[in-house]
Amino acid sequence: MNRRHQPFTLQQACQEAPTLARLSELSADSVARLKAIEPLIPTALRSALKAGPIEGTAWCLLLSNSAAAAKIRQLLPALQAHLRSKGWEVDSIRLKIQVSTNSASNR
Repeated sequence: MNRRHQPFTLQQACQEAPTLARLSELSADSVARLKAIEPLIPTALRSALKAGPIEGTAWCLLLSNSAAAAKIRQLLPALQAHLRSKGWEVDSIRLKIQVSTNSASNR
């Protein structure tokens, strides 16, 4: 039977594709970093953050709005120090505001 027509899990796909496995690993690492810094983030802002991509020693946080980005920007030194204390090599944290597709289509 042809493999392309059989369903398979993400784990199976990762086992067969090293690039996909690496992306899956980076995604899990990014989510773990976000969970690690969550106690340092004001409760009202936690829903405005998402784990973003990791590129070497730089990590990106995705934010829902510029007000949240402004507040998180003030916390960056503490967030980096906390991550380093937990064993992550983080030289910088970039902040990126995600534009929702709804607001983009209303323009």
